[in-house]
Amino acid sequence: MATVLYRLGRLAFRRRRIVALVWVALLVAAGVGASTASAPPDDDFALPGTQAQKAFDLLEERFPDANAEGATARMVFRAPSGEKITATDNRTAVTETIGKLGGGQAADVSDPFAKGSGAISADGRTAYVSVTYQVPATDITDRTREGIEDAAGSAREAGLTVETGGDAILVEPEMGNAEIIGIAVAAVVLVLTFGSLIAAGLPLVTALIGVVIGISSITALGATLGLSANTTTLAMMIGLAVGIDYALFIASRYRAELTEGRDREEAAGRAVGTAGSAVVFAGLTVVIALAGLAVVNIPVLTKMGLAAAGTVVIAVLIALTLVPAALGMVGKRIFGRRVRKAHPATGVPPAADAAGQRPKAGARWAGFVLRRPLLVLVTAVLALGTLALPVGAMKLGLPDEGNQPPHTTQRKAYDMLSDGFGPGFNGPFQLVADLRDADDAEGAAAEVTRRLKKTDGVVAVGPAAFNKAGDTLTLTAVPKYGPGDARTEDVVHAIRDQAGDIERTTGATVLVTGSTAVAIDFSQVMDDALVPYLTLVVGLAFVLLTLVFRSVLVPLKAALGFLLSVLAALGSVVAVFQWGWLGGLLGVEQTGPIMSMMPIFMIGVIFGLAMDYEVFLVTRMREAYVHGEGPGQAVITGFRLGARVVTAAAVIMISVFAGFIGASEPMIKMMGFGLAVAILFDAFVVRMALVPAVLALLGRHAWWLPRWLDRLLPSVDVEGERLRTAPHPEEHAAVAPGPPREEERTLV
Repeated sequence: MATVLYRLGRLAFRRRRIVALVWVALLVAAGVGASTASAPPDDDFALPGTQAQKAFDLLEERFPDANAEGATARMVFRAPSGEKITATDNRTAVTETIGKLGGGQAADVSDPFAKGSGAISADGRTAYVSVTYQVPATDITDRTREGIEDAAGSAREAGLTVETGGDAILVEPEMGNAEIIGIAVAAVVLVLTFGSLIAAGLPLVTALIGVVIGISSITALGATLGLSANTTTLAMMIGLAVGIDYALFIASRYRAELTEGRDREEAAGRAVGTAGSAVVFAGLTVVIALAGLAVVNIPVLTKMGLAAAGTVVIAVLIALTLVPAALGMVGKRIFGRRVRKAHPATGVPPAADAAGQRPKAGARWAGFVLRRPLLVLVTAVLALGTLALPVGAMKLGLPDEGNQPPHTTQRKAYDMLSDGFGPGFNGPFQLVADLRDADDAEGAAAEVTRRLKKTDGVVAVGPAAFNKAGDTLTLTAVPKYGPGDARTEDVVHAIRDQAGDIERTTGATVLVTGSTAVAIDFSQVMDDALVPYLTLVVGLAFVLLTLVFRSVLVPLKAALGFLLSVLAALGSVVAVFQWGWLGGLLGVEQTGPIMSMMPIFMIGVIFGLAMDYEVFLVTRMREAYVHGEGPGQAVITGFRLGARVVTAAAVIMISVFAGFIGASEPMIKMMGFGLAVAILFDAFVVRMALVPAVLALLGRHAWWLPRWLDRLLPSVDVEGERLRTAPHPEEHAAVAPGPPREEERTLV
């Protein structure tokens, strides 16, 4: 592989203008496609195979006139202390508000004073009005939202307490300045790393080109492939982070090759042949982790993973082609002005000077770890293990209006309904009964209602509603407990357990759905998919890393280190977003359960990114080892040559993810925080401490590979040994071949 990439790097360097024009053409084509594409579809949240999804599908089939995708709003009214909502003045104010809520995009507005509505609380102080709309929440206009606010304001002027909930009043969450913050920090880090504004700008520009092409392509293909606007969030986060990192590694290796006395084209070829090989395999691990999300079998998550994986592929291609082309355009300015003035003839510092200028902190740290590997190993494991302890108390769920900050109108409406109608009112169950095989539809409906009323934990059951054909009924059951209460899940299971008896007795098939049932089924899907997903992703990555490092123990160590870092990150997420630790500092206004998809999502993304640092750092060690250095010295060499760049890459990625903590959307905030701390732990604790400690303890055993497996695995030459021992004819004549490769890979 190194040889192929070497030639690709030289070709891109020589034909840099053509390569640049090709990428600019792709950028323009993607932009044109995005600007002319139809509006992206809304997220189609589906849970294939679950009972909640089967119920939704049945409702859509049997109740075609019902607009299941239409937005809803619920306005809650409370009379002043000592008054009833049914008092003349209060009733008049509510009735006038109902009139203002109708028309426009509204399809139906309920009347709480209608007989049998059940929309007035037992104490008579609280009532609510439900509004359904003809369009989904994303199509609700600002005029409609302003009308809802004006209607509520009028009722408040009449002396009532009024709050509003529902998806009709939701607005697009603010992302803050996430991208700007991440790019700004990345620019500072790159300037400090390279000491040159031109060299610092190169990774930023190439990464932004890749991200824009990726996001524009997603937008252009949105309507065709069903990719919603939210699909781009993950693609933007991952694409920007890996794009900068991959370009950074290529450019850094290019500078190192120049200091060894190679001409610019040869340096570009060798940079792509060596660091580019690491980029390819690092990119493959990220793609495997993201594409593997398809195992979960949730369409939204699958699309997000595949879209982000596509952006990573673009980042890899740009690193292998556009980056060497840009290096050719930059010329001597890849080094800072001070270096160019000190060496006016070449603009490149000699190897001896470069070695003297290179910070020695990485080598000193590696030396310390090699002297005290057991101490470092135990300390790192205990630290990460302590941070991982909160995982045992993690509660999973889907966010609802009860998880909104206390000052929001949605949360106030939620609390008013809980106080007036009971905690379970905000999470009712919807039952759907298929009566096509029932002998007596009316009798089946009566039996379902009777069973529901006798179920422990159900406090109210609404009247049954039949479809026009009379072969399907729906009814609503209100649980005793709130949506986030663990006992509510027991009630759902109790109802579902009776479905078999009801079907045998009446022939009716009963399904339970509703927001609470969906949350329960969603969490179950996540739990069921975790082991298969881990097996697939870690298994494929283990094979890939075995191929790269020609070792069994190094990939095993990489996987175990990843598990430590991701558990510590999840523990930190629990501590902040569930327990509220440091919540005020991070802008967490309301604690609650962790989003159900968060664990598997973090595992997928962090595994791919963690393997980036493993590949970049350990390939340097592997390269030194196969070139004749001892195991301990190879670790020091790997840190001396790679620690600074890996550190810079990690800081950049942390800054990109941390920028999303400023988003107003709790899920995006949680994702940004979790990914940022996971990279922090993995890069600076696992890769910088655990990796050298374990390699020091293993010695030559770390690079052991069974002879039979060594013969089976193809040689991918990630370390670029063939470039060293068999220089190509076009290579600079002053470069002398290095020592022969150490052929012994098995333990002696």
